[in-house]
Amino acid sequence: MVSVINTVDTAHEDMIHDAQMDYYGTKLATCSSDRSVKIFDVKSGQQTLIADLRGHEGPVWQIAWAHPMFGNLLASCGYDRKVIIWKETNGTWGKLYEYTNHDSSVNSVCWAPHEFGLLFACGSSDGCISVISSTGDGVWDSKKITNAHTIGCNAVSWAPAVVPGSLIEQSGGQKPQLVKRFVSGGCDNLVKIWKEEDDQWVEEQKLEGHSDWVRDVAWAPSIGLPKSVIASCSQDCRVIIWTNDGTSSAWSSKTLHKFNDVIWHVSWSITGNILAVSGGDNKVSLWKESLEGQWACISDVNKGQGQVTEAEPQAA
Repeated sequence: MVSVINTVDTAHEDMIHDAQMDYYGTKLATCSSDRSVKIFDVKSGQQTLIADLRGHEGPVWQIAWAHPMFGNLLASCGYDRKVIIWKETNGTWGKLYEYTNHDSSVNSVCWAPHEFGLLFACGSSDGCISVISSTGDGVWDSKKITNAHTIGCNAVSWAPAVVPGSLIEQSGGQKPQLVKRFVSGGCDNLVKIWKEEDDQWVEEQKLEGHSDWVRDVAWAPSIGLPKSVIASCSQDCRVIIWTNDGTSSAWSSKTLHKFNDVIWHVSWSITGNILAVSGGDNKVSLWKESLEGQWACISDVNKGQGQVTEAEPQAA
């Protein structure tokens, strides 16, 4: 059963495009078409505005928290072609870094697993994806994947650092294999998997299944199972679950559900076994896979009214 435990009046002056809790669940960041990013302290059921960040010159589409081992860092991206990294120092938030090397709107930003250091990817309407890193000394290095998606890239999401089921022999015994990978979705109706090889980013896999723009992709957290799982959603009103069992390079696909409206976002629970889906019908629905491999809706929330409905299970 899912319940709405709190609502936050953000005082944004236009549409909110993203809202993200930090690692510990004590801070909430929001971004809006009003060009601002806001950060709230949400401890003990109360919310207090602690930062109103102004630096974008257009709508801010997405925000992402870095792992707390790097301090309080927040990335934001927007229509103004910028990615801005914000940092909290002694209780005050300010701009740490600004990336301006895209020719069109930057639609998605996502931090890599902390095992790889300070590293993030961003996708743009110019069709390119940038991968940007820093050793923490204030110097940032960027690599660009040109023509990643025809017409534009809408979403990026990193894979867990550890390849599921992998152990490699190293001095001192077996250690898990770490591989830099992420998934992207674009206006070419494609889902693509990218992998770093010899200090270059190469297209490892092209997943075809959607019949309209892919709006969001989400790589599931690793929960010890020997498989990789990706969710994608599209303007074709479908959510597809992609699975790779590690025995070959092939990915299998299963349509989670055919919805009645465009699906904008998909997001996994921290354990990787529940998927949240939100779309044009103004609802958030939660989906869980049964032991038989069938996906069922376990709850849906009407965002506008804050109502919660326990849904009848539906077969995939």
